[in-house]
Amino acid sequence: MEYYWNLTISILPFLWQGFKETFVVSLVAILAGSLIGALVGIVRSYRVPLLSQLFALYVHCLRGTPFLVQLYVFYFVLPNTGLEWLNWSSQTAAFVALSLYTSSYVAEIVRGAIDAVPKGQWEAATSVGMNQMQRLWHIILPQALKLTIAPMSSVYVIIIKSTAILSVVGIAELTRQGEVTILRYPRDILFIYGLIAVVYFIYCYPVLRFSKWAENRINNTPRLSLD
Repeated sequence: MEYYWNLTISILPFLWQGFKETFVVSLVAILAGSLIGALVGIVRSYRVPLLSQLFALYVHCLRGTPFLVQLYVFYFVLPNTGLEWLNWSSQTAAFVALSLYTSSYVAEIVRGAIDAVPKGQWEAATSVGMNQMQRLWHIILPQALKLTIAPMSSVYVIIIKSTAILSVVGIAELTRQGEVTILRYPRDILFIYGLIAVVYFIYCYPVLRFSKWAENRINNTPRLSLD
């Protein structure tokens, strides 16, 4: 028991460095991906000609291909096009790839939530003189928000766990740091991977708990309705 305690103490600094990298990359991807995805989802819900079809292709391509392949495209393929501004570092490629991957799922969640708001709400808002932006901001989005919380939290947890793939392009995230540590302690592979899993759980569990709290809080808020 004392051996594993000392082993844990000795490798925690490496895992901490990896966790910080995982945290930064996942946070940027979640924030940027949520913003892009929300805009794409809103546009798709309005069925804007041509633009809606282009965004649908964007979403289906990202959701229909493995994230690892997308990462390879951004890091290995795009720099070979000869365009200087596409010659990204591994960290930039990781940020862009993971953000766009996040946005594809957020876009579908937002579009589905907006479509789920009863059509009578749109008609009632129009009847009291609201313009298109006022209807969306004051009536539709507040009602759609509570429908996005549970699926959005699941997507965020998936994104956090997807950062483990970033080691293939040289990002020293949590899993990569664990693999480097295993080279020093090859007899303790199972234990070290167990510690990595615990760190991921400690990171992901508060996200799920917060989403549950937010969902309950919004559900207990009086519903704004113009029916």
